[in-house]
Amino acid sequence: MTIPVKSACVAVALLMPGLTLAAPLTLNPADPQPSAGALSPGLAVSYAFPNDVRNVQSARKALKRKSEAGTPLAGLSYDDTKEGDATLTSGKAMKVAADISGYIKFDAPGTYVLDFLNNDGLEISIGGHVVGDYDQVHACGYAGEIEVDVPSAGYYPLQATYFQRKGTACLMMEWGPDSDGLELVPDSAFFH
Repeated sequence: MTIPVKSACVAVALLMPGLTLAAPLTLNPADPQPSAGALSPGLAVSYAFPNDVRNVQSARKALKRKSEAGTPLAGLSYDDTKEGDATLTSGKAMKVAADISGYIKFDAPGTYVLDFLNNDGLEISIGGHVVGDYDQVHACGYAGEIEVDVPSAGYYPLQATYFQRKGTACLMMEWGPDSDGLELVPDSAFFH
């Protein structure tokens, strides 16, 4: 029996959800571009501390009810903590919801592969498109690679909802020209 190519591709995509078969997602630069002098390093963050948080939707609800500005994040380079260590800059270890915003600066146009490590949940958009979504309680793990097209050098808006329920926490972003060349995005690429 011969399996049609289209059916085989669908089967592979279902069996390997991290596999990208589509063309790169084209990101939209900030319009207008902010002036470098008007920006501060890092990303703005607001926190909420709900009684429980198990998904991005419950994190958003908690942030909408009551949030407080936090110390800006240096970037997205928060390695897996030890249990009991503070999550990001919140000062608390568990039951933390964070609304993160700002810009990421791409120094050159081109195609990039992005990936995110998070514990627990994350939904992140860059340039108007969701580029990372891992919405469940889990240990520090990858959200799944995505290929993006950056049409021009400059600043791209970044918006994320993150949550940490209990245990350890991490939030990191990697980028590179391909899956084999991913590196941690330097904190110097983030602004607010």
